[in-house]
Amino acid sequence: MSDISRVAQALFTLLLTLLGLLLVTFSLSAFSPVDRVLQIVGDHASQATYEQVRHQLGLDQPLPLQFWHYLLNLAHGDLGIASATGQPVLQDLLSAFPATLELATLALIMGSLLGVMAGVLCARFAGSPWDLAVRTFTLLGNSVPIFWLGLLMLALFYARLQWSAGPGRLDDIYQYTVTPQTGFALVDTWLSGDSAAFKNALSHLLLPVSLLAYYSLASITRLTRSACLSEMNKEYILLARAKGAGEMTILLRHVLPNIRGTLLTVIALAYTSMLEGAVLTETVFSWPGIGRYLTTALFAGDTTAIMGGTLVIGVCFVLINNLTDLLVRLTDPRVR
Repeated sequence: MSDISRVAQALFTLLLTLLGLLLVTFSLSAFSPVDRVLQIVGDHASQATYEQVRHQLGLDQPLPLQFWHYLLNLAHGDLGIASATGQPVLQDLLSAFPATLELATLALIMGSLLGVMAGVLCARFAGSPWDLAVRTFTLLGNSVPIFWLGLLMLALFYARLQWSAGPGRLDDIYQYTVTPQTGFALVDTWLSGDSAAFKNALSHLLLPVSLLAYYSLASITRLTRSACLSEMNKEYILLARAKGAGEMTILLRHVLPNIRGTLLTVIALAYTSMLEGAVLTETVFSWPGIGRYLTTALFAGDTTAIMGGTLVIGVCFVLINNLTDLLVRLTDPRVR
């Protein structure tokens, strides 16, 4: 198969996946028990008003036609109006997404670096007390509820020890003095030239980033250890040992390059899970990202906002997975 055919096949698969995502998102909204018309007109509106709004929303049309109009609106960047905020959903998501992206990206960087290093050391000293301690630590990361651990961290490090700032992205004293330019707290405070505001933004990020990094570290460490141990039993490792190479040299120069495809996949899955699973973390730390936005919309029964947020997270999931597949093919000749 030629390179052009592979690219065309990949694009077709991507478009088909996105279309399926749009169909699922639309179906969840169409068959939702929440009446979108009642959300707008209220319970005491007349039947004529109810039918008029229903017609304006296009809900009196057949479902295939509704889906077609939904696709046309998406093509024009129209995700509807959020009943909870009264603003376009796209505008709400554009203001909330940078907060989630900043939180998840910093947590991914921390979790990936620590997770890969811990996984390699566990493979090097497999069966040792260090290995047992790290595996126990990571097991707790996959077992303890994230909201409980977040509340515990707030109670200990913020309320009692006062080592970090509390919920939110900035203290009130900086909230209205820093001009939002990019939507990323660290970048905006850095551009403002206010070092105190930058340190405050870092302090607010410390606890939620550490919490999300801990949960990504747990899976990355375990899978890195397993992949390293699996490679250590292959013949080329025996040859390297016969030539006198040390264990750490073998792990760093031979094993890690051969498991980079696995590491890329694991890290990408951790990233997507943080983007879609930061709901509880953002709620506990009052972080104004998509997770908190979806939680507010869910309690308000705002199906339009829920559809928009779900669609954005789903698109991120699909794009990150496809980008990871591309990177694996580019970096691993065995896959090609």
